[in-house]
Amino acid sequence: MIERQIQIPTAAGRMSTFVCHPERNGPHPVILFYMDAPGIREELRDMARRLATVGYYVLLPNLYYRENVEELGPFVGKPEIRERFMKLMDGLTMSMIMDDTDSLIAFADRDAAASKGPIGSVGYCMSGQYAVAAAARHPGRVAAAASVYGVRLVADAPDSPHLAARRAKAEFYFACAETDHWAPLEMVASLKASLDEGRVNAEVEIYPGVEHGFAFPGRPAYNRDAAERHWERLFALFGRNLV
Repeated sequence: MIERQIQIPTAAGRMSTFVCHPERNGPHPVILFYMDAPGIREELRDMARRLATVGYYVLLPNLYYRENVEELGPFVGKPEIRERFMKLMDGLTMSMIMDDTDSLIAFADRDAAASKGPIGSVGYCMSGQYAVAAAARHPGRVAAAASVYGVRLVADAPDSPHLAARRAKAEFYFACAETDHWAPLEMVASLKASLDEGRVNAEVEIYPGVEHGFAFPGRPAYNRDAAERHWERLFALFGRNLV
């Protein structure tokens, strides 16, 4: 496995990004892995590595670089850190992240280890919306996008993910927890109705008996069976589309 921590130039500065991909048989299809609200940590790097081991070139950017924040550290049971990352999350805009996405793709296109073909995107919690928006931003490149217990997927805004998905050409997968006050089932139902109305190539799957955060091993909500199901779905989604 090849791993690097690099600085990618953007219009707003330099974005620290973890890059990993297999040593052999490249170039490899690119996956944009958007972090959740608590930010970059070893848990996310391990998840990026898991994607890379099956043949992908994974980019995991630090979306808080504009605030000169690298890693916030352990946050479970620490309300002061939670308060900080909630403020950081609220300081992000879709426009910011899409500009960053442009820079990520431009960087990958200059790297011989990265395929210049179809791209995948995946986001968790706050970043499910970004994975969807990336597919709308780059309909000619992003061929598969996944949101895992994504929040703010339906909003009264022209760039709302439930509308953006209609402008994309990607196949979408939405993994939703049965119990999730951040992404309640009412929102999930509205999302599915909009996707169906727009005839978007998408699956919305409810994971029964689990809560928001079920895919993260370091969270109290972690559920091994559900987490492994989500990996199965991701590998199948990217395997179908990133060729």
